[in-house]
Amino acid sequence: MRHMTCSTLFALSLMACGGDPPVTKTPDKVAATAAPADTTAPKAATVTPEETSSQVQIDKDILRACGIPEPEAFFGYNAASVRKEDTLPLDKVATCFLSGPLKGRSLRIVGHADSRGSTEYNMLLGHKRADAIAGYLLGKGMTKEKTESTSRGAMDAKGTDEAGYAKDRRVDVMLGQ
Repeated sequence: MRHMTCSTLFALSLMACGGDPPVTKTPDKVAATAAPADTTAPKAATVTPEETSSQVQIDKDILRACGIPEPEAFFGYNAASVRKEDTLPLDKVATCFLSGPLKGRSLRIVGHADSRGSTEYNMLLGHKRADAIAGYLLGKGMTKEKTESTSRGAMDAKGTDEAGYAKDRRVDVMLGQ
């Protein structure tokens, strides 16, 4: 053991501990991490691609004002990252709020989780989801003053099966005050 290098010991300690969960990078390099390890995290269920087609639910007033087709509203299980299929409607929202019909208005971004997991875990996951969307919009030129993000965790969750849980995992993008 006296002849082991620091890097060898570090590698061995990572293998023994299992390391951190992988980090998911999005096409625009928005900072998005996997949810923290938590013993109260719910067990994963099988999710079909149709159930995770998007993660953003944009308010109907914004959709109409900005001329955006209605996206689906699902997050993948235990996910909190902006995916490729979410970038087109988010790009349109950013353009609309920066130079379009809603220029100068503010956004309210609210993260949600399904009912599985502890209250604290779901609030944190909802925040991570909202912050990922807000971070993407900030990267497109929105300002923090016009982009408020918050979480409701599982407070509004209604799902009782995987299809219902998938609808609970979302971020609502609404007009701000």
